[in-house]
Amino acid sequence: MIECIFTIDYEIYGNGEGTLSELVYEPAETLKAIFNRSGAKFVAFTEAAELEVIEGAGTDPGIANVKQQIRDFFTEGFEIGLHLHPQWYNAKYETGGWRLDYREYNLCVLAEDRIAQIIDRSIAYLRHLLGVADFTPFSFRAGNWLFQPAESVAKVLAERGLKVDSSVFKGGLQHRYRLDYRPAARNGYFWKFKNDVNVADPRGTLLELPIHTQMVPFWKMGTGKRLGMEQRGPGKAKQARMSMDRLRDFLRFRYPLKFDFCRMTMAEITDMLNKIIREDQEDPSAYRPLVAIGHTKDLFDFETVEAFLAI
Repeated sequence: MIECIFTIDYEIYGNGEGTLSELVYEPAETLKAIFNRSGAKFVAFTEAAELEVIEGAGTDPGIANVKQQIRDFFTEGFEIGLHLHPQWYNAKYETGGWRLDYREYNLCVLAEDRIAQIIDRSIAYLRHLLGVADFTPFSFRAGNWLFQPAESVAKVLAERGLKVDSSVFKGGLQHRYRLDYRPAARNGYFWKFKNDVNVADPRGTLLELPIHTQMVPFWKMGTGKRLGMEQRGPGKAKQARMSMDRLRDFLRFRYPLKFDFCRMTMAEITDMLNKIIREDQEDPSAYRPLVAIGHTKDLFDFETVEAFLAI
């Protein structure tokens, strides 16, 4: 059985550029309407640190609409997941822009007490925002998919009552942050884990529902749609530097194509799904959850989203 799980990372650009209205509220409002018309729901992975800090600084008037939208998601049956870019918690707003604390970029490499502080603070913000004193997110996604080394973060999340992580994308590799999800390729569509998110462990305290990927020749990543979206992104100088940092990540024949309903063309989506459908026809008894990812800041092509939901 195949089940598509739609998720959206609810956030502005990772360096703090952009407005909440343009990059979060407006695209998410259109997406919500499309999903409601189709009778489907998605998981809104809400970047709690970013929203709390922006609200506290009073730098973006769109925060009121965003907070109400999250409450609307909750009351309308959309799941509110926890998404975190911890560099926001020590951020400073200076000369019209945000200076983020990149020393805390990867939650997993921080001391366990600091990890607990960050997760507790983010859950407290969501509880306050929703007006639900005992609200606990069901699922978590790490900023920039950085969930290695996972042991301390997984322990803290499980102790707070979270059940699922969805940070892994099989085949993922980021040399700069020592992220390597290639060993996860040996796992199935989902698995429990305890200390190492790449290693299935039936005694694990968290369930991993990875973002679905398909390994493709690296040159297939250079579609016109994907390259055009890169031009919309922030900070061209930083983009160039980051591209050089990631060059080694791309220097392999096959690269993980994420099931990204914002960046993929309909032809790519159809090709990916057809492969899974053929597999399911051969063994229909197996459960195959396919986690699809999107980002509010990437939501421009709503026609493909609607066509996807109509399949």
